[in-house]
Amino acid sequence: MVRQYTDKQLLARVKELDSFKNIPAGYWLLGVRSLDDIPNTFDDKIYLFKGEEFVLVTSATTNPGTNTLKQFEKVNKDGAAVLKADQWYYNVWKYGKHNGKVEALLQLGNKVQVYRDTDRDSKSEEQGALQSGYFGINFHPNTYDLSKGSGTNIGWWSAGCQVVNNIPNYKMMIKLLKNEKFVTYCLVDEF
Repeated sequence: MVRQYTDKQLLARVKELDSFKNIPAGYWLLGVRSLDDIPNTFDDKIYLFKGEEFVLVTSATTNPGTNTLKQFEKVNKDGAAVLKADQWYYNVWKYGKHNGKVEALLQLGNKVQVYRDTDRDSKSEEQGALQSGYFGINFHPNTYDLSKGSGTNIGWWSAGCQVVNNIPNYKMMIKLLKNEKFVTYCLVDEF
C-alpha cells in the first residue's frame, strides 16, 4: 500500500509538477500510484480535496487489472492504457453513468495521456507509445451495485480507469463531486 502523507506533503508535490497551473477552487481528486504495484490489487490511494482542504482518502487502483494487461486486444489493440503519472488533468471528468449503469465521472472534458503497455505481464508500466486523447478513462467503483461491499480483485474493472473499491467512501465522494461542472484530477507516483 501507498505510504501515508500529510496534506502539506501532497499539496507540495502536486504544485511542483510541470503541468501545474493552480489548485482548483472546488472539489478535485488526487491519485497516488503505489511503487509496489501488486498485480490485480487495489494498492493505490485517491484523495478528495476541496481547494487545499483535505476531505477524504480511499483505496483504489490507478492501474489496469491483469485481465486487461494480458488480454489488452479485447479492449484496445494498441495495448493496455496506463494513465501517465506526475501529471495534472484539468477539467477532465463530468458526472454521468459508467457504461450507463453506475454513477461515475466520465472523461467528457479534456484529453488525457496514456501509455500503451503491450508486454502482457502482470505489471502496469509506463512504457510503449504515449497517446493523448479521449479513451474513456473514467472514475468509477468496482461494482455496478452500490449496495455491495468493497472488493479486492481488480479483474476487468480497470482497463485504464481510476477505480475505487471502498463503496461507502465512493458513495461519499460521488455525492460531493456530482455537482461540479467538471472535475480535475492529478495523478502522481508514490514519492
